[in-house]
Amino acid sequence: EVQLQASGGGLVQPGGSLTLSCAASGFTFPDYAIGWLRQAPGKEREGVSCISSRGDSRYYADSVKGRFTIRRDNARNMVYLQMNSLKPEDTAVYYCAKGDFDYAYGGTEAYVYWGQGTQVTVSS
Repeated sequence: EVQLQASGGGLVQPGGSLTLSCAASGFTFPDYAIGWLRQAPGKEREGVSCISSRGDSRYYADSVKGRFTIRRDNARNMVYLQMNSLKPEDTAVYYCAKGDFDYAYGGTEAYVYWGQGTQVTVSS
């Protein structure tokens, strides 16, 4: 059974930083790309970032480029999202997700599995 567990969210002031973690199990982790999606109340789910299976290619949404960094540890089945210079508009539930592809994907529809998300709130 594919399992993806996101953690690391919380309340942070504007300009602050958080690192989200995604623990994956139930599949051959090094064979698949992993992405981070987010959904704010009343808004559609948005693809934030994605990293290829080997970690050599990355996608970032325009809204987070230069502020967020995605990385993975294939030995530990983990993916991380370092979020710096956080803004109130980054407030959302963040999910890690997997599809049946190995490249850095920039959409949302191809993801098949995602776990429970973690809430990120950016507010003073």
